[in-house]
Amino acid sequence: MSKQLKGRIVSSTGVKSGAIEFSDRILSIEEKQGLNQEPYIFAGFIDVHVHGGGGGDTMDGIDGVKTMAKFHLQHGTTSIYPTTITNPWQNIIKALNAVKEIKEEKPTDLPAIMGAHLEGPFISPNRLGAQPAFTLEPNYLLTQEILELDVVRLLTLAPEIENAAETAEDFAKAGLRVSIGHSVANYEEVQFVLDIIKKHKGLSSFTHLYNAMGALQGREPAIVGAAFANIDSYAEIIFDTHHVHPASFLSAYYAKQGKLFFITDAIRATGLPEGKTELGGQEVIVKDGKARLLDGTLAGSVLTMDQALRNGLEHNLPIPELGKMLSTVPAEYMALKDRGQLKEGLRADMVVMDKDFKVLEVYVAGRKLIG
Repeated sequence: MSKQLKGRIVSSTGVKSGAIEFSDRILSIEEKQGLNQEPYIFAGFIDVHVHGGGGGDTMDGIDGVKTMAKFHLQHGTTSIYPTTITNPWQNIIKALNAVKEIKEEKPTDLPAIMGAHLEGPFISPNRLGAQPAFTLEPNYLLTQEILELDVVRLLTLAPEIENAAETAEDFAKAGLRVSIGHSVANYEEVQFVLDIIKKHKGLSSFTHLYNAMGALQGREPAIVGAAFANIDSYAEIIFDTHHVHPASFLSAYYAKQGKLFFITDAIRATGLPEGKTELGGQEVIVKDGKARLLDGTLAGSVLTMDQALRNGLEHNLPIPELGKMLSTVPAEYMALKDRGQLKEGLRADMVVMDKDFKVLEVYVAGRKLIG
């Protein structure tokens, strides 16, 4: 039996009053007048980079992944890529197996578990950010182990490390995504890897743009310059206003022309009272909305996707553009052809929000899980 939602429907072209008829898929969208006081309806949010939330963490295993996924569901995330952190290899494989088990289980009370984002260990020991010091240089055996496990969908990679080019090529050939990050590479090293990815018809991205990478300067474009110069590449951004200054966010928004998308990079402390927590076995202090290691390094975020939306609104971005950054652009990047927009025939992944853009209801494949 079909159901119906009425409200202000957010699409890539605007916000229009209407009604959505749906089951597990969107059956029809009809414009209706006189609904200007009704809630907003967005396509479900897609978070491709999220470590934890609500007390759970990807590295905890099955219970941790389910806890964090359930937490982010409350904030509008309907498709999620649990993200690892640099750790001893056996810990990473254990976490990936947990993500795979839940993905194959297809729980009906959680966001869709799309696969894992492997953030580390194939990063630079000289640009760890808040990653623990367990970096590895990739090799054929490690790469094959990941590919055979068939759960990683996105890899963060430092282009300057040994065998980075070969690893990027293997991932691109397999149809997986490679994101440049946690790196001290120069522009030429980044471009070399991007060209390999493109040669094999892959899509590239930049992990939490601006953070843990070299900044753009006039005579040294570095990684940020490479991100801006490559119009085919996508870029993640943590817009909590702590990781990225609003002016830098707007610079990226205009430079990337529809290829910039929101992530949370959230840690287990997200949604919990401020104070002591941990990330990858390291002590973290959350204070004034910022998560930091004891040496002051930013350690992930306590951001949610709905808060990223509200932050964007505070800096005058149009609602349809923010909707694209929450849903459409990450869906395009990850080749999710069945979601990311409110469009007839696509999955009924929907977020209903009030006039203050607080979440009222969340639907995953037509199932009302929140509200």
